[in-house]
Amino acid sequence: MAKLPAKKSIKKLPLRILVTNDDGIHAPGLAALIRIARKLSSDVWVVAPEEEHSGAGHSLSLAEPVRLRKIGPKKYAVKGTPTDCVLMAIRHVMTERKPDLVLSGINRGQNIADDVTYSGTIAAAMEGTQLGVPSIALSQAFGFSESKKVKWATGEHYAPAILKKLIKAGWPQDVLININFPDVNVDAVKGVLVTAQGKRDQSLVRVEERIDAREKPYYWFGFERIASNPPEGTDIRAIYDGYISVSPLHMNLTHTRTRAALVTALGKA
Repeated sequence: MAKLPAKKSIKKLPLRILVTNDDGIHAPGLAALIRIARKLSSDVWVVAPEEEHSGAGHSLSLAEPVRLRKIGPKKYAVKGTPTDCVLMAIRHVMTERKPDLVLSGINRGQNIADDVTYSGTIAAAMEGTQLGVPSIALSQAFGFSESKKVKWATGEHYAPAILKKLIKAGWPQDVLININFPDVNVDAVKGVLVTAQGKRDQSLVRVEERIDAREKPYYWFGFERIASNPPEGTDIRAIYDGYISVSPLHMNLTHTRTRAALVTALGKA
């Protein structure tokens, strides 16, 4: 039987928690996550982007300076990406003791299936993981029901208990945890499922051209949801069915079966 990778345990008390996001320092999801974090610890730090960086992925600011603004005790805004925020927090702001846990979110909208590669929320958790800190991304799905309101109360209600269980269990050092809350009210959640990353069921269907006041064209990318029937056990199936999805994501992107086939085809390097 293969040996499981060593788990990254979180034993220090009180926990030092870093909270960040990609929707920006004033986002309601960030406020909800701060309240969640404060149910776990009194030592909560916030370092988040000045502006929204949805879709930023794991981007790092290299061609321009990163600016840091202190808003209040243990709370900072960064003129930069979610990755910049985590890097600034751990390497510059929290130098006397780095965080024991990074929480990223709560994102406005689901981060499931292939979309995790675009997500700034996931990227912040990736950066925390790369810097040796156990990291969890949290997202609140919406657009799956007739209501256009984001159900922040759902994530805020269920997250503390889930996070406590995850902290107690631990997970490998090269893994981050991706939590998605379904687009249902608190009392309609069916449970929690541990899932695998699914296959995206929405696609970029159009590039919309518009004309500005100076008669120059500009463009919006448009996403349109396409109905599908994702397989059981995937994150997207769980969200469709009203379950909370908890997915472990591996930082190592190597596809081992293809690697083995290529070694056979090309020979050992």
